[in-house]
Amino acid sequence: MPRLNYKIIFHLMGVLLLFNGGFMMIAAVFGFFYDGYDVTMQISAAGLLTMFVGALMMFLTRDREKEIQRREGYIVVTFGWIFMSLSGCLPYLFTHSIPLFTNAFFETISGYTTTGATILNDIEVVPNGVLFWRSTTHWIGGMGIIVLAIAILPMLGIGGMQLFAAEAPGPSADKLHPRITDTAKRLWLIYFGYTVIETIFLKIAGMSFFDAINHAMSTLSTGGFSTKNASMAYWNDQPAIQYIVMLFMFLAGTNFILSYFAFKGKLKRVWEDEEFKLYTTFVFGFAILTSIFIIWQADVSISSISHPMVYGEYESAIRHGLFQVLTVMTTTGFVTADYTMWAPFVTVIFFGLMFLGGSAGSTAGGIKIVRHLIIIRNGVLEFKRTLHPNAILPVRYNGRAVPKEIVFNILAFFILYLLAWIIGACGLGFMGLDFETALGTAASALGNVGPAFGNLGPVNNYDSLPLLGKWWCSFLMLIGRLELFTVLILFTPFFWRNR
Repeated sequence: MPRLNYKIIFHLMGVLLLFNGGFMMIAAVFGFFYDGYDVTMQISAAGLLTMFVGALMMFLTRDREKEIQRREGYIVVTFGWIFMSLSGCLPYLFTHSIPLFTNAFFETISGYTTTGATILNDIEVVPNGVLFWRSTTHWIGGMGIIVLAIAILPMLGIGGMQLFAAEAPGPSADKLHPRITDTAKRLWLIYFGYTVIETIFLKIAGMSFFDAINHAMSTLSTGGFSTKNASMAYWNDQPAIQYIVMLFMFLAGTNFILSYFAFKGKLKRVWEDEEFKLYTTFVFGFAILTSIFIIWQADVSISSISHPMVYGEYESAIRHGLFQVLTVMTTTGFVTADYTMWAPFVTVIFFGLMFLGGSAGSTAGGIKIVRHLIIIRNGVLEFKRTLHPNAILPVRYNGRAVPKEIVFNILAFFILYLLAWIIGACGLGFMGLDFETALGTAASALGNVGPAFGNLGPVNNYDSLPLLGKWWCSFLMLIGRLELFTVLILFTPFFWRNR
């Protein structure tokens, strides 16, 4: 096995830091308009420092070899998220919005992994420039995960991502690098376009421009950071705003390649996609089921957060049911109601939705619909194989046979995901969290959902977690966002052997 090319690794880390610092300077501009000189200079200092370190790393590795191998790919992907999170802490620390490093790192990695778990007790007193940076970490993470899922993970053979990589638009499949560049540009354009359109829609519906752009970035990244303490419940008396957010949550949880096909007029490719059909069925099926239970319990108010409504109001019941199903299933994490106060059966449903996730090739977290689909079909075929042991019965997806190695990869991913959740919950239990909180928090962090259960439910934040618990959850957020194998393979001794 060839030696690691450390120069290309550090060079790419420098590129990411330069990129990160540039976005901090944009946040500084918002700080100038909304907060004044001090906040602007503090965020600018964070941005300039980050850009300087990035430029220095690029300069010192300018004589690098340009070819990147698979091992370097794993390191770049994992440490890229860590370097971005470490540098992303600086605006919080420099402005004293989050003075404790552990809390600042937790907030930052929660942003980049698009988890949306927060330690802030009063979001509305934080300077607007910092809030914009907070939402920007979501947007960067969401944009990065699209390219990661479409271009990088299939190359590394991660988690069955090859299934939809073949559908990516661009030059012929045997020309990997032009294909990655072309695909990334098109998907970033769609991602950016959706963000602009949602910002405009939310502004027209009644949000301020600042709230609109922040919530658009959080929605398209399926992140969930809000500018209000009550999250989306702040606008419970403005249904149009919540319906707009629901529309874009649905789009963000859909494979972005399907959006590309839709814009090209190839709607048949969208309707015939099996993952999209199952994703849509799950969303509306669970929403109807939840709404029925909400209406059934007509004597309970629909929201204990803000602007109480009565369950018996059909429109509000359907809206809150659909919103909460979408926000959990797409792992966005916005809140319009405390769903843990609904029927116990509904609470169990939402716990299960944390493991469902959105579509592959979307910004959503979780296990992903396509993996569940392949696992279910393979399970059904196992019954047939028992009766007909000599028959050749391949798993099919979108009319094509799925290679056995991808099926095995998905099964291994599923088992590893459940094992990571169990170990994650055990770790939190060891730190003193009760049974319900430990299970819910581990599932939420690993699935990049945000709100959990128990003491860390939708109306609470993560500030009460012990310091070690915040680092543990940060690790769970990272491995969940990067598809497990990408990070965990770095802990194997054979990965670091040069021979």
